[in-house]
Amino acid sequence: MRTKDTIIAFNKPEEITVAITDTITELAREGARQMLARAIEDEVAQFLELRRSELTENGSQRFVRNGHLPERAVQTGIGDIQIQQPRVRDRNADKSDGLHFTPSIFPPYIRRTKSLDALLPVLYLRGISTGDFKAALAPMLGEDAKNVSPNVISRLKAAWEEEYHSWNKRDLSKERYVYWWADGIYLQARMEDGKDCVLVVIAVTDRGEKRLLAIEDGYRESKDSWQTLIRSLKQRGLTQAPKVAVGDGALGFWAAISEEFPQTRHQRCWVHKTCNVLDKMPKSLHGQAKEGIHEIWMAATREAAEKAFDVFINKFSAKYPKATECLKKDRAELLTFYDFPAEHWKSLRTSNPIESTFSTVRHRTRRSRGCFSRKTILTMVFKICQSSQERWNRIHGFNLLAEVIRGVKFVDGIRETLHQATDQTVAA
Repeated sequence: MRTKDTIIAFNKPEEITVAITDTITELAREGARQMLARAIEDEVAQFLELRRSELTENGSQRFVRNGHLPERAVQTGIGDIQIQQPRVRDRNADKSDGLHFTPSIFPPYIRRTKSLDALLPVLYLRGISTGDFKAALAPMLGEDAKNVSPNVISRLKAAWEEEYHSWNKRDLSKERYVYWWADGIYLQARMEDGKDCVLVVIAVTDRGEKRLLAIEDGYRESKDSWQTLIRSLKQRGLTQAPKVAVGDGALGFWAAISEEFPQTRHQRCWVHKTCNVLDKMPKSLHGQAKEGIHEIWMAATREAAEKAFDVFINKFSAKYPKATECLKKDRAELLTFYDFPAEHWKSLRTSNPIESTFSTVRHRTRRSRGCFSRKTILTMVFKICQSSQERWNRIHGFNLLAEVIRGVKFVDGIRETLHQATDQTVAA
């Protein structure tokens, strides 16, 4: 059986149209259509079964099947899938309590799958112009793909910009954010007005959920830029300081948060610090140095970490004073995590939540030569982060956040009362 036939048609010298008929894709598309139709049918059946006892005034069944709605298509990563939704009639529809059945898996407004919606801003950020979307997606969606024309993409861009604007003005008074990760992301796609840095804050709510808290442009990572961002958050209702802020050694952020939230504890990122220290040492010693640094931040107690810290300093200070000074200057801030639940250490020791998310953004902009406007770059970064947010897991040990908020003291990651009881047992 042939799995793929390719037909190349030459319309004009500068135009080449490639039509692809892929049997495997067609089979996958048909299988997806059947599974989606079955899922909708099951949902209809469940809806009717739950309301079987509901009758009209004359004793008839209130909810009954009533044919199908017109067939419509939803765009997916394997092309359009045609679906015909069953219709349910409510014989009491003319009354105030009338119900309208809509399957949760196939809402009336859906035109594309979420994965495809997430792909479009990524392609735009990569440098594909509005007029090239259809050609770029044709092998996947088909030559007749809808909803990817230049006009549609332009409308989507406008909608994304409005969505970012609304999100950036949202009320924050109803949420409590316990931990922050902050970083400045430098994109090689050049922004206008000389602002080449995107300031990002990801936070943990009191329910342990990771949320994108702020995205703003800034001049480098200056104190003024970070202070403007933090004050904007406070103006929108974020009045409670985070218990811990995690970030690299950028002085602008720490100066700003110290002024705006002086009670917030500082935790330096061990990944950034390790890179900074190794940068001041010969490559031949990187293995030894990494091992020594690892012994510090993976120590079970603060006392053990302090000893490992001293071992590293004594070992390398004579020959590589710049490297050891780089490590020593943030000694206290590197060990802050020991005063918080051990279950949270993995999240607090590094700014990985931001780094892992923005590795995608950096990759998408690395080879783009276009000059993005301020509004465009922020909007595209927002959409990519918003898509990533749906896959973020809750912080491990989120049930302990309530104790952190109440100010319960932790020693070496253990609640103080339990820590004292353990010490007394060992002494006995």
